[in-house]
Amino acid sequence: MAETKKSTNTVWHAHTITRDERAELKKHKSCLVWFTGLSGSGKSTLANALEDRLYQMGYHTYVLDGDNVRHGLNGDLGFSDEDRTENIRRIAEVGKLMVDAGILVMTAFISPFKEDRQKARDLLAEGDFIEVYACAELDVCEERDPKGLYKKARAGEIPEFTGISSPYEAPEAAEIVVHTDQKDVPQSVDQIVEYLQQKGYIG
Repeated sequence: MAETKKSTNTVWHAHTITRDERAELKKHKSCLVWFTGLSGSGKSTLANALEDRLYQMGYHTYVLDGDNVRHGLNGDLGFSDEDRTENIRRIAEVGKLMVDAGILVMTAFISPFKEDRQKARDLLAEGDFIEVYACAELDVCEERDPKGLYKKARAGEIPEFTGISSPYEAPEAAEIVVHTDQKDVPQSVDQIVEYLQQKGYIG
């Protein structure tokens, strides 16, 4: 990936409407719920199921999905370590803006490196970043293999595939750990919603 030039002569513009005012209008707080885990661990399934539940409860939501974002915003990125890092940086910046807009944002990205996830967390104010570890053993994820990616990776058709030829660094202190190889989707969503309620993001 070619090095991007930093913009100069720019000044942050303060909005007339504050984040607190948006929260008051929407009747809930905003945050970035960051799902991480191996391919096949259930990240996208959980993120979308959580959004559906929150929508039914009357909250303003949006899911930033890894594959969808790579069709547009991050369409110029590959899967090298450098590009994975840039992928996460861009998503974190978009998520930060959406949190400021008062939205409950879910992201579903493998985001395999601890350092990159920490940088994403550091971009947001304390309490705005909620890491959800979709925890499932590699053999379970490989057995599921909804996109057939593990099979291709084992055959050497996909280089730098997380869990096979590229490492996954599991979170050590995620706010929420969901054992997706032990709980079904509704139970997993219940766990996350309960956390959001306990912490006062939603009623």
